Amino acid sequence: MVRPLLKHIRIVLVEPAGALNVGAAARVMANMGLTELVLVNPQCDPQGNEARLMAVHAAEILEQALVVTTLPEALTGCVRAIATTSRDRALNTDMELPEIALPWLLKPAEVEESTALIFGPEDRGLSNEELNYAQRFVRIPSDADYPSLNLAQAIALCCYELARAAEPRHQPTIRSEPIYPQASVPLDKLEGFHQHLEAVLLKIGYLYPHTADSRMEKFRRFFLRAAPTHQELAMLRGILRQMEWALIQASNHSPSEGNSSSQEDARG
Repeated sequence: MVRPLLKHIRIVLVEPAGALNVGAAARVMANMGLTELVLVNPQCDPQGNEARLMAVHAAEILEQALVVTTLPEALTGCVRAIATTSRDRALNTDMELPEIALPWLLKPAEVEESTALIFGPEDRGLSNEELNYAQRFVRIPSDADYPSLNLAQAIALCCYELARAAEPRHQPTIRSEPIYPQASVPLDKLEGFHQHLEAVLLKIGYLYPHTADSRMEKFRRFFLRAAPTHQELAMLRGILRQMEWALIQASNHSPSEGNSSSQEDARG
C-alpha cells in the first residue's frame, strides 16, 4: 500500500554495483509503501534475473525505476534531499539520526514537489562532491570497528523510519524543524545558480581555479541552508547577470552608467 505522505519521496541509488542490492531495495520499498526508485549510472543490470529474484513481488518498482547518468538529474524537481554517509566528512554540518532527519522528507499528499533520500555506491559511499547536493545528512549508528552497513540493509532501516514517521500517531512531529525552512526552489534550479555563481566569481577573481571547489562547497552549504524562494533566486541570478554586464562594459571602456534597458533586463 502506498502511503500518501511517502509517494513523492525518491530513493536514489548512486552507481549501485550489486543487482541483488537493487532488487532488495525495491522489495523493502514495496514493504514500506514507497514506489519511486532512481538509479544513477548503475553498475549492474537492474532488470536482470538477480535483481528480480530479490525483488520478489516488487518487480514493478524495478520496471518503473528511472535510470539517469548524474546525481543532479536524479534530483530534478526535488526541493529537499538527505544524503546517507557512514564516515566523517569535511562538511560544516551535523550528522543526524534517521528518526530525527528523515521525517523532514515527508510531504502532504496534495504537494507535488518531490524529495529525495540518497545512498552511495557499496564500495565507497557518497563522495564530498555528491554530498554537496543534499541539505541534511543521516548516519545510522553502528559499531565503530565496522561502521559500514550493507546497502540494502541501510535502505531497509531508512525506509522503515520513513514509514513509521508517516503513521498518523507520528504526524505532529513531522514538520517541526525550524532550522531547516521549507525550500520552494527545486535543487536542480539551485544547482544552476551555483554554477552561475562560480563562473562569475572566477571572472572577477574572487575564486581561483585551484581553490574553486573548496570555496564553492561553502557557498553551496550556505545557500542550501538558506532555502531561497523562487523570487529570491531570481533576484540573485539578476545580480550575477548585472555583474556580467558590468564586466563587459568595463572591458569595452563604456560609460559606467551603461544601457539602462540592459540593466533593467539583467535585474530580472
